[in-house]
Amino acid sequence: MKGLAFRRRIGFALHGIGIAFNRERSFRTQCLAGAAILVILLLVRPAPLWWAIGALTVGLVLVAELVNTALETLVDHLHPERHPAIGAAKDIAAGAVLLASSIAVLVAVAFMFAHF
Repeated sequence: MKGLAFRRRIGFALHGIGIAFNRERSFRTQCLAGAAILVILLLVRPAPLWWAIGALTVGLVLVAELVNTALETLVDHLHPERHPAIGAAKDIAAGAVLLASSIAVLVAVAFMFAHF
């Protein structure tokens, strides 16, 4: 991968996002939630700080889900049978997604209190 043009490397990254979108229902759901946040921000038109907080929060959740999906895909390929250590790694990655999603809910609650 080293030495490839930036445009080509971006293509790989976008392809990976597309794979996650096509394979993972939870990623599609989180993308839909992110789109809903965008619609709410467009309707409410909050201060720029709330746009930044919203973008960072949505990004945090999507990045956590992409890392979780990548880890699960790799581990399932390399070691398809059950193993306690692999189960722990997958659970920890899922925990990261849960934590990111919980933070997103807290941000949504703070936004609601600030604007409604």
